[in-house]
Amino acid sequence: MSARTNGAYRAFLIAGLLAHALPAAAQTVVHNHDERPDPWVVGTCTIAPGAQCAGADLRHADLKNADLGGADLTGANLARADLRGANLRGAVLERANLSGAQLQIAFMQGVKARDARFVGANLDHARIVGGDFSGGDFTVADLEMVQAKRAQFVGARFIDTDLQEAKFYEVNLTGAVMDGAKIRFAIFQDAWMQDCKGCPVHWQTDKPVWEAYPAATAPKHEDEPQAAR
Repeated sequence: MSARTNGAYRAFLIAGLLAHALPAAAQTVVHNHDERPDPWVVGTCTIAPGAQCAGADLRHADLKNADLGGADLTGANLARADLRGANLRGAVLERANLSGAQLQIAFMQGVKARDARFVGANLDHARIVGGDFSGGDFTVADLEMVQAKRAQFVGARFIDTDLQEAKFYEVNLTGAVMDGAKIRFAIFQDAWMQDCKGCPVHWQTDKPVWEAYPAATAPKHEDEPQAAR
């Protein structure tokens, strides 16, 4: 290596070491301090616990961390809405459209979302314990690591759905359709899968739970929202 090349190499190394040695105070830190208006109104809907927003148009709405506990969103259009970290405990989302919605880490315990559309929605790490999603459409949705103990999915559709590491303890999948779903490391302990097409009916034992315990009944919907889990 020539003296000129060696000198350039040493300069490069020194520059790299100095860059890593900069104090933390010299680094650019971005803080998001967006404040929500008071009252917080989106379209015709006032975003608040117990909101009465049936049929509201909330497409593409920024609702991150919103508190909509117990809200009536029956038939609302929430397509591609950002509901990451939102509180929807006990909310009514029956027949609502949440296609493409972002619901990561949302709190949806005890939610009533019968016949709702979650096509392409992201429910990564969401808490939906005791929720009723009967008749719901979760085609190509992401439910990875979702907490869904005792949730109702009667007649729901899981077409090419990501259910990896989902916690489906005691869920009711009666009459559901599961086609092409990813279920790696998903837990279906004591799940009720009678008449389900494509469900892993022998996930736990050689005999489905409704045959092993014929006196047992399918898990029921829990009306009262539960604490976060």
